[in-house]
Amino acid sequence: MPKYIRTNALVASVIVLVAGCGGHDNDDNGPRYVSDIAVPNIKAGVNFSFDIGIVSGSQYFFTDRNNASLDQIDIPSKSFAKAIQGSGNLAFTGLGPGPNSKAGPDGATAVGNFIYVGDVNSVKIVDSTAGAVVSKITVSTTGVRADEGCLDATHGTFMISSPEEPVPFATFINTATQTVVAKVTFTDSEGKPTAGLEACRYDPNSDNFYVNVDGSTANPHGELVKLPGAAIRAIPNGGSQNYTTLAGVAMYGEGNCDPTGLALGPGNDIAVGCREGTTNAPLLMQIFDRSNGALLASLNAGGGDQLEYDPSTNRYYNAASRWTASGNASTDGACSNASPCTPVLTIVDAGTRTIVTRLNTGNNAHSVAVDPATGLIFVPYSSATSPAGCPGCAANGFVNGGVSVFAAK
Repeated sequence: MPKYIRTNALVASVIVLVAGCGGHDNDDNGPRYVSDIAVPNIKAGVNFSFDIGIVSGSQYFFTDRNNASLDQIDIPSKSFAKAIQGSGNLAFTGLGPGPNSKAGPDGATAVGNFIYVGDVNSVKIVDSTAGAVVSKITVSTTGVRADEGCLDATHGTFMISSPEEPVPFATFINTATQTVVAKVTFTDSEGKPTAGLEACRYDPNSDNFYVNVDGSTANPHGELVKLPGAAIRAIPNGGSQNYTTLAGVAMYGEGNCDPTGLALGPGNDIAVGCREGTTNAPLLMQIFDRSNGALLASLNAGGGDQLEYDPSTNRYYNAASRWTASGNASTDGACSNASPCTPVLTIVDAGTRTIVTRLNTGNNAHSVAVDPATGLIFVPYSSATSPAGCPGCAANGFVNGGVSVFAAK
């Protein structure tokens, strides 16, 4: 049954409702659990390796490394539709030889009727109507992934980050020709490669790309970087330029954040999801003014990966897989049997910048997408016992792994 806890925020303390102490929350009022969708080859005991999810039309898509596929969920029927797998040089890498840096698919971004999907060394292009991988754009040869991306639909430019390269870089692709037009490298002002790159977003109102940088010399636990679209388009076709030299670039320190997700909110707000790696540090979600980097709110609502804003509800949705009972980071920020996590979907009111509620989710549930038409929320998760570190997942009803469906209202 639901229980109440007090959550400490740096700006204000709020009372939040935590759903599902003894199972799924089926309250018909407000945000709630709806159902689960099974995924092929995912069952109890399996470590389900998935990444980013998106809604495109009446379908939800998310990347699935176990099945080396982009998985398609039919939203009206809330059922698994297809595992889209390429073949030959269009095949996704899958789990690969080891860590996530050498596995794929990873990020997914809707680009018209296509979905651009990050993979090892490349971006794979999926025709969402045909349900097929139709082409590939090579961005590297080093054997690590192109990860998360974002779209400037106005100018037909897609940005995707390669965070694990010796010098991290972002690739910019012309979506009309499906060719690489520019690269931006990330060596900081002290001449050192940044610690990596996370989620990015494009703001059409200001013509700026924003990207979370894992760390630089000046901001070792993260900075929000503004990349002016005009400066990107000024790079000679096929050329490369370092981010610190772009005209109009700005870097905003994020404090002790270790950033992950990023979402454009109402007005000039931009929300940053933090997943602190410092033991016992408060797990934060921070909201900045994207025009000048001013910190507007800091909420005890972090520990997630993908962060989404839904304008129909005017709320943020944070897939907080590394949330803990204390609201502070587990040992070194990682879930383990000795330092367990309690995964939740954290919902934040974007207007008041306050926490609305937290809903229990399954093991390692770090990906979220919201369908504004139906108000349904899709959250993949792994089985209760793998990876280790979620002792309460089975008791909360998340046993086998798959995709949980929630209602936004």
